[in-house]
Amino acid sequence: MLLEKIAEPNEESRLPLTISKQESRLYMSFMYVAFISLFIGGMMGLLQTLVRSGTITLPWGIDYYQVLTLHGVILALVLTTYFIIGFQFSLMGKTVGISQKQHKAAWLSFWVMVVGTIMTAITILLGKANVLYTFYAPLKAHPAFYIGLALVIIGSWIAGIVNFRQLYVWKKKHPGEKSPLLAFMVTINMLMWIIASIGVAVAVIVQFIPWSLGYAETINVLVSRTLFWYFGHPLVYFWLLPAYMAWYAIIPKIIGGKLFSDSLARLAFILLLFFSIPVGFHHQLTEPGIDPTWKFIQVVLTFMVVIPSLMTAFSIFATFEITGRRKGFKGLYGWFKHLPWKDVRFLAPMIGMLAFIPGGAGGIINASHQMNAVVHNTIWVTGHFHITAATTVVLTFFGITYWLIPHLTGRTLTKSINRLGIIQAIIWTVGMTIMSGAMHIQGLLGGPRRSSYSEYGGTEQASEWIWYQIAQAVGGSILFIGILLMVFIFIKLTFFAPKGEEEFPIAEEEEDATPTPMFLENWKLWIAITIALILFAYTIPFVDIIQNSPPGSPPFDWPIGNS
Repeated sequence: MLLEKIAEPNEESRLPLTISKQESRLYMSFMYVAFISLFIGGMMGLLQTLVRSGTITLPWGIDYYQVLTLHGVILALVLTTYFIIGFQFSLMGKTVGISQKQHKAAWLSFWVMVVGTIMTAITILLGKANVLYTFYAPLKAHPAFYIGLALVIIGSWIAGIVNFRQLYVWKKKHPGEKSPLLAFMVTINMLMWIIASIGVAVAVIVQFIPWSLGYAETINVLVSRTLFWYFGHPLVYFWLLPAYMAWYAIIPKIIGGKLFSDSLARLAFILLLFFSIPVGFHHQLTEPGIDPTWKFIQVVLTFMVVIPSLMTAFSIFATFEITGRRKGFKGLYGWFKHLPWKDVRFLAPMIGMLAFIPGGAGGIINASHQMNAVVHNTIWVTGHFHITAATTVVLTFFGITYWLIPHLTGRTLTKSINRLGIIQAIIWTVGMTIMSGAMHIQGLLGGPRRSSYSEYGGTEQASEWIWYQIAQAVGGSILFIGILLMVFIFIKLTFFAPKGEEEFPIAEEEEDATPTPMFLENWKLWIAITIALILFAYTIPFVDIIQNSPPGSPPFDWPIGNS
């Protein structure tokens, strides 16, 4: 029974749907916010690197941690969330469609998120929320910051519910048929997001808002940090899975090939759902109050994610090689040499894929008991973050932009814009290599993350780190040029590129691929296993934390650079 095959979609349900102008306006609204965020967040990142190197002093009494918080929140949370939800809405609209009621609910999700984003941004800009994007207690922000965060999360939940409804309606109309792969992937990602973000929502609503309003005198710091990292690690996969969607189901079409295996892709996403959430303790390895046994168990679960990652690498590079061989390219690496390197829709995501190799290696170090002790809370972690999120994920998002935006706006990707995109990808790669490389080296030398130059300038260590700080400033400056170029390309593709039709590339599966087993569509089973893993990994240690950790910390000024 488990090996029973799902019926293949009929010819009508296999055809991609047309995205209407009404839908395009919805999807583009998310993209507008994402690219405005890219510009603002990039500017804050540039200022940050310049301040850290001692090159400039911030004018008008602007606090360094104000800049640092805005950079983290607007890029790690706002840019990614808006781009992902807009992209995923477009995938669902193209594969399973969207009804008028669903369309209205999608707009509701957008406006709830926008209101929350504005509230959060204002508190940061006014210097009332210099708490970084992790907003660790006992650092305290204005209540509007936490309320705004809660609204952003609620808005994203509405978007997830719309996605679930879209797939449910499609399944009702096509009983017994295999759901479109991209719709399946979007559903997995939003399931993971909603389950994971419950943790940070509880922390914000139950702990932070009453505390910031003065209704609670203390806050349990360890509980708040544990709830954050229950969410914080799946957040990384919330960014990464849309990149995987493009790698699995879109890049093969761009290179003129086909999807290697539908079954393998679905299984990889299911495993990523299982092993992305119950692993937050590997971000808390140095914290007292958590039993080391449970830290070890969650480290083991963290390493399990290697399995779907290797499955993904195998599937994608198998697609590359098969496509190249079919085109007649000989030799051991002839297929690799003749990939469409001059097509920015392929080049940008491909650089992201290659960056994920050192990024994954750094992740193994971060999640390891002994090696984590060397790099914990150093700028190594920041460098790792920029390789994974700011290179692998962001460059893939840029690659998506080159075909998605003109498709939604009724324009075309011209040769000149394609050439400009290639230049942008190279600039981004050079800037990130310099900046992130310097961060990794300085981290191994003990350089702290988050801290400004004024906190350690003039010390013996500062003289040892200075050249790495300067390299970060140089790399950050190059990256900002790349951001300006990308924003220009976005504006060009949105408003000024020639009118026309740009393909929405969705790959078909190989004809001789193994049929997809029915059990891969068993949503109740996958959700049950995910919840069981979470309960196993968190129930006993969380009860122990509540029973034995100190009741809380009174409001007081905390040295934020050492948090």
